[in-house]
Amino acid sequence: MGCGKLAAAFEPIHGALHRVRPVLRLLPLPFSIALCLPAMADDKPESWALCPVQDVIPSFDGSAGPEPGASAQAARADRAEQSTTIEGDQLGGTEQNLEYQGNIEMRRGDQFLGADNLQYDQEADTYVADGHVRYQDAGIRIVADRARGNQETDSHQIDNIRYQLVSRRGNGGADRIDMKGAEGALLHSTYSTCDPEDRRWELRSRRIDFDTDAGWGVAHGATVRLGKFPVLYVPYLKFPIDDRRHTGLLYPSVSLSGRNGFDYEQPIYFNLAPNYDATLYPRYMSDRGGLLGAEFRYLYPKGKGILEGSWMPSDDLLKERALEPDFNPAVNPDPDDSRGMLRFRGNHNINRSWQARAGLTWLSDSRYTEDFSNSLYGLSATSVASTAGIYGLGKHWSAGLMAEYWQLSDYTVSEASLPYNRLPRTYLNWEQPLGRWFTAGVDAEAVKFQHDEKAGGSRLDVKPFVSMPLRGASWFLRPTLAWRHTEYRLDAGLADSTARNLAASAYGIPAAQVTPAMLAEFRDDAPSRSLPIASLDAGLYFDRETEIKGSRFLHTLEPRLFYLNAPYRDQNGIPIFDTRAFTFSWGQMFRDNRYTGADRQTDANQLTLALSTRFLRQADGFERLSASIGQIRYFEDSRVTLNSNETPVEQGKSAWVVDANYAPTDRWTVGASYQWDPKFRREDLASVRARYLFGDDGVVNLTYRHRRDLLEQADFSFLYPVTPSWSVVGRYYHSFYRDANSEPGLLEGIAGVQWDSCCLAVRALVRRYVRSREGEMNTAFQVEFVLKGLGSAGQNTERTLRRAILGYYRDDLYLVPPSNTTPDPDDNINDPDPIL
Repeated sequence: MGCGKLAAAFEPIHGALHRVRPVLRLLPLPFSIALCLPAMADDKPESWALCPVQDVIPSFDGSAGPEPGASAQAARADRAEQSTTIEGDQLGGTEQNLEYQGNIEMRRGDQFLGADNLQYDQEADTYVADGHVRYQDAGIRIVADRARGNQETDSHQIDNIRYQLVSRRGNGGADRIDMKGAEGALLHSTYSTCDPEDRRWELRSRRIDFDTDAGWGVAHGATVRLGKFPVLYVPYLKFPIDDRRHTGLLYPSVSLSGRNGFDYEQPIYFNLAPNYDATLYPRYMSDRGGLLGAEFRYLYPKGKGILEGSWMPSDDLLKERALEPDFNPAVNPDPDDSRGMLRFRGNHNINRSWQARAGLTWLSDSRYTEDFSNSLYGLSATSVASTAGIYGLGKHWSAGLMAEYWQLSDYTVSEASLPYNRLPRTYLNWEQPLGRWFTAGVDAEAVKFQHDEKAGGSRLDVKPFVSMPLRGASWFLRPTLAWRHTEYRLDAGLADSTARNLAASAYGIPAAQVTPAMLAEFRDDAPSRSLPIASLDAGLYFDRETEIKGSRFLHTLEPRLFYLNAPYRDQNGIPIFDTRAFTFSWGQMFRDNRYTGADRQTDANQLTLALSTRFLRQADGFERLSASIGQIRYFEDSRVTLNSNETPVEQGKSAWVVDANYAPTDRWTVGASYQWDPKFRREDLASVRARYLFGDDGVVNLTYRHRRDLLEQADFSFLYPVTPSWSVVGRYYHSFYRDANSEPGLLEGIAGVQWDSCCLAVRALVRRYVRSREGEMNTAFQVEFVLKGLGSAGQNTERTLRRAILGYYRDDLYLVPPSNTTPDPDDNINDPDPIL
């Protein structure tokens, strides 16, 4: 049948259908939207691999449907420009009462409505569609028994509905939908992402009232069922039915541990304005008491920020500690004091080149981090920093003006061990080509150092340089000449302290016996240091094609030389503000200073010899083998040291640095790092690592690390899929190192099981880990139920497992870390730490 005349007759009916369709599309979504608000953007995507390939409601035969990959928003925009057409086997009735019979198909863009029969009364402005009523667009597919309505009163009723969401696996049904304008009711509805033949979970509601203008829905008698058993009943629940944010409850967090006891947290979300919101986190710990957390977020065209805080009026954990025999009030918070934390992170874009950033943290006491952390990483930092400043970045320059303040977060150390506050610090980095052959630049920094327990001072460090970067297809050569000048203005107390140490060392007497005359002899309020630094970095690149077991590889050989020369300058009269020695590694062999910060500049006459080789599979660039070896040759003694405890570098050879990685197959990866000191014939560092990948998700990691006089650890972790539905997870992280302050023992142990299905997943973990700096252990039991497409209930076990098992998220294995083989001149001097 032709479409012209029928299309004209269909236009008044389309108005009603157009108003009905958005409501139908949104009705199944409110619970999934409301209950998934706390989901993190970087969470592991839900897997539907165990689901049937066939959709619950397949695409209707003969319907255009949405374009592959097209979004519902794009489809709506596209259909607004298109006309409506109708086809059918027969057109009958009268001019007032139109009757369409047999295979009625109406289309507009991605929209399709089909039925066996359609009747339209033009005078009463009513319609009735029955017989295999079906509807489809980019967002949903619907089948129903009957649809009828009155366009004049804008009232509609659809009977016996089943639906399938197109962009996700959500499906369900309802006995009836009644609508009048923007308001309506859905009777006896269901929602699930499970297959109808295997309903592992389902959300049922006796009645849902909704208002599409206000964006709200109210569920009466809502029940969540696992299998046939109801696990949650809510007699009355108000929720959003679109993507507008609304005030309400978010998913709670529940856990059980030896330190906190029963731990329940119930987030409450407040939609204050389109560009800012807040969340409260009331929390109850049966063994410790109540805590209130809060988060405030804001966003505007030029910036954003997050303000977080927590407050606990009384902590029973402190009261328990006060009863212990070895309780020391000097290093512990008062048991009657309240506890809390305040943190702010934000930025503001001043213009295209400049941005203001701040990262501020305040803790109520030095044990807060330890008592409220649930991992070893919360115990590793002895202090927290607060930083605020403005930062600029251009094509050839970067600059900043900032302030940095430190607070103690480790009660086992004193305030004197805190780093110096930098109030303020300003820096400028500039590097720009000069003509065809040369590059010139300067790295400059000025800092005022302040400390609550020690005298401070000011420092100006300027390092201009010029280099001639030469490069060809298989070689590079970069000679660099720099001049470094550093000068200080010391507070009186620091100048006296430095002079006293110098005099005691020079006269070979205790510092207490230094006389005023001796002090005056060595006292210098404004020490300085200037010296030239010359370096030459050169390398070659050889490659050849080779074949191994039928596969073509590109084999490279990459020798590299780095020569460094800097004369000796006596720096014993210069205090240590923010400088430390780099850990000896591959990257250090290509730096022009073995110290961070500007308080020490090494003297050097040395040559680094290094060689790397790689086998790259030509089909896809996969690196089958990489190996590197290097050593520094010291032609003279290096006399500069950080302090009297550091041993000067003597003429001779450094430790050999070796690093190798080999992939026997695409699933196996083994690697090792090794440092051997030929002078003392001893091992300085040894690290062995291995990884095997199971299928698309499984992984096993094994690592052994040993650094002389510092640590010896073994770490074994795995995610092993026993069946497509069942998998086991675990970690055993053990320290073998023993000294006066530590004993060998377990650092963290995890044992757990995971069960997965098409629409439901359950994870259960038992975890034991070090919870305090004294080595106290905490045992926790975590369970999480994941109702795919709806949300999760219980503790966030995925976050725990992702941290503990590298490769738990397979994509984490392919994140590219910063290179440790490319030298960064004056690292930690010129580049500000990122705030966000």
